[in-house]
Amino acid sequence: MKLWQKNTSAKKEVETFTIGRDPEFDILLAPFDVLGSMAHAIMLEKIGLLTSSELEVLLQGLREIYYEIEQGTFKIDEGVEDVHSQVEFLLTQRYGEVGKKLHSGRSRNDQVLVDLKLYYRTAIRDIVEASEELFDLLITLAEKHKNDLMPGYTHTQLAMPSSFGLWFGSFAESLAEDMDLLFAAYKLSNKNPLGSAAGYGSSFPLDRTLTTGLLGFEDLHHNVINAQNSRGKTEKNLSFAMAGIAGTLNKLAADVCIFMNQHFGFISFPDNLTTGSSIMPHKKNPDVFELIRAKTNQIQSIPTQVSFILTNMTTGYHRDLQLLKEAIFPGLEILLDCINMSTFMLKEIQIKKEILKDNFFQHVFSVEVVNDLVLQGMPFRDAYKKVGLDIEAGLFKPDQSKVNHVHEGSIGNLCLQEIKSKMQVAIGQFDFEKSTLQLRKLIEG
Repeated sequence: MKLWQKNTSAKKEVETFTIGRDPEFDILLAPFDVLGSMAHAIMLEKIGLLTSSELEVLLQGLREIYYEIEQGTFKIDEGVEDVHSQVEFLLTQRYGEVGKKLHSGRSRNDQVLVDLKLYYRTAIRDIVEASEELFDLLITLAEKHKNDLMPGYTHTQLAMPSSFGLWFGSFAESLAEDMDLLFAAYKLSNKNPLGSAAGYGSSFPLDRTLTTGLLGFEDLHHNVINAQNSRGKTEKNLSFAMAGIAGTLNKLAADVCIFMNQHFGFISFPDNLTTGSSIMPHKKNPDVFELIRAKTNQIQSIPTQVSFILTNMTTGYHRDLQLLKEAIFPGLEILLDCINMSTFMLKEIQIKKEILKDNFFQHVFSVEVVNDLVLQGMPFRDAYKKVGLDIEAGLFKPDQSKVNHVHEGSIGNLCLQEIKSKMQVAIGQFDFEKSTLQLRKLIEG
C-alpha cells in the first residue's frame, strides 16, 4: 500500500505501468530528497508544527539516511512507491510517529520538484567544470598550433587558408557561448518550489523564504501555480542548453572523423586510442569520435522529446511530466561523458605540419592573391577575374608558405585572451559555492 492510499490498492498492471523507470531515477534523487526534507523539517519547527525535540530526531534520522545513500547501502524496498515514501517509511520505522509528521505542508509534487531542482543544479555544476577543462585544453592547443596552417572548407569544398589554432579556438569560443545558455537553465533550476505543495499552496503559514536560504537557492518561485508549472519549463530550457553543448562537440567530432581519413591525413591519434578491424590489419578507426558524434546527436534530439511531452498540457501537475526524467537524466550523463572523452582524446591529438605547402592545396590561396592585387591598386572585380583566368589556364602559382590575416579573430589574430575572458565571465555567473556551502551546513548540522 502506498502512503497516500487508504484501503484500496491499484491493480498490479496499473502500478507497473505508472511507476515506469522511476525507481532507477529515484536513486539519483535520493540525497536531494533528504536535503529537501531537512530544510522542510527546520521550517516546520519554526512555524510550530514540530517541537524542537521532534526536529532533532528527524534531522538525526535524515542525516543517517543521507550517509547510507552516500555509502551505497540505501535502497527502495519492494512495494515502496518512490524515494519519498522510502525515506518516510525509514523515519517512521526507526523513530516512530514523528516520521509521519514530516509531510505536513507539502505534496509529492513540490517534493519531487525540489529534488529535481537540486539534482539539475548539481548536474549543471559537473557539466560546467568538465566544459571548463575542455575549454582550457582547446585554448592551449590553439596557442600551440596557431602557426600550423590547414585548409578551410565551405560546402565541403576547398575554400581558404585556415589554421589549427583557428580551428581549436572556434570550439573554445563556442563552448564559452554554450555556457550562457546553460546559465539560463541554471537560473531556473536555482529557484525554490518548496511550499507550493500540489500547486495551490497550503493553509499552514509556511516560511518559503527560510527554505530558500537553507537549500542555497538564489530565489523562489513566488506564485505557487508557477512553481508547479516550472516543471517542464526547467527541463525544456535545460535540454536546449544540453543540445547547444552537444552541437559544439558534434561538429568537433565530425571534423575529427574526416580529418583522420587517409585522404586528408591532417590529424592522428596513438594506436591505443583508436580501434582496429577484424579483417583489415591497417585500420585505425576513430570509434570514440564516431560515438561522440552519434551520442551528441541523441542529445540534440532531447529538446524535441521534451517539447512534445509538454504539448497541450494545461496548468498544474500531470503524470506526463514523469517521462521528462527518461529524456533528461540519461542525457545529462551522456553529455558529461562526451565532454570528458573529448578532453581525454584531444590531449593526445597529433597534428600534421605544413599541409598547405602541398601543391594540391594551391587554390585555397586564390583569395590571398586577389587581395594582394587589390592592395596594389587593382579593382576587386578585375583582380577576381584575373586570378580566375590564371587558374583556368594553369598559370596560378601562389606563395603557399604564409598568409597575412591580422584582423580580430583571424588566423594571425586569434583573440585567445578575449575568448578566455568571455569564458571567465560566463562561468563567473554560476554561484556554485553558495549553494554548496548551504547544503553542507544542512548535512553537518
